[in-house]
Amino acid sequence: MSIVNRRRALALLAMTGVPSGAIAQPSTGRRLVGALLSQSADDPEGQARLNAFRDGLRMLGWIQGVNLEFDIRWSNGDAGRLQRSARELAALAPAAILASATTALVALKDATTTVPIIFAQVTDPVGLGVVASLARPGGNITGVTQHDFTVGAKWVELLRQLSPNVDRVGIFFDPSNPANEGYVEAAGSVALGFDMRISPIPVRTAQALGDQTRYFGASPGGGVILLPGPLGAANRDIFIAEANAARMPSVFAFRYHVLSGGLACYGVENIALYRQAARLADRVLRGERPAVLPVENGDAFRLVLNLHTAKLIGLDLPPSILARADEVIE
Repeated sequence: MSIVNRRRALALLAMTGVPSGAIAQPSTGRRLVGALLSQSADDPEGQARLNAFRDGLRMLGWIQGVNLEFDIRWSNGDAGRLQRSARELAALAPAAILASATTALVALKDATTTVPIIFAQVTDPVGLGVVASLARPGGNITGVTQHDFTVGAKWVELLRQLSPNVDRVGIFFDPSNPANEGYVEAAGSVALGFDMRISPIPVRTAQALGDQTRYFGASPGGGVILLPGPLGAANRDIFIAEANAARMPSVFAFRYHVLSGGLACYGVENIALYRQAARLADRVLRGERPAVLPVENGDAFRLVLNLHTAKLIGLDLPPSILARADEVIE
């Protein structure tokens, strides 16, 4: 890199808040791929997502230290850190960036219109305005969706099937996540038919998540749903502990919540989405443009139950639910 170009790069990094030490090194023949994840670096779920993406690329011939390097940023559920990391990654001008889930994608979309972005685990990217259409995204973004918003109705139905006595449903979400409105609307539409009252509960901090869960659980007949998002993912242990202490059935989108002690989940096998995203990243690294790479859909929905948690909260799971489960954790 010439002295003039290096000075220009340093000036750009100063404007975007990237430390000067983070400037990309001269080309070594290796492609740089960034990744923006909403979890903390020590979260097993975040590591599983990243490893699935890395493994997918390795199987396609992209070997770290040989022809590929990674720059990984973790946000620990912090919206401000997520935005800063998005700007930092964009300033490095990597060959592609993985966006893990909706909030990471929105932050990266705001940070760059030129660096290719491959997303995984995002709901309704057309409705979010990040792609023009699923068949032809039309910009610098493509990726893998996880499900549509109608799954919110399935979560309410599952609560009723798990515990017919539930007549109050607390739906907990971070209002900074733009996907939540669609879930809440779908949940509300089906709850009326079950004579269940929906209470959307916005929370912005780990403290609020714990406090509001405890408050909601102080009255009888409650069940809870935690919507997908960085805040809930990073602080799922707090939410699950409060829900279980109040003996409330809990429903989630992903298996890792149930492994952490939640009662049930219904959703796609989300780790598989990152292997799909690796295939799209491979095509971008080989010269194809995100604009013409169709967005792919996740499939293979799974119902996972935690029998230990059911016993802990004093709930006898109906045999019909147990028979339908793809996995029962004991």
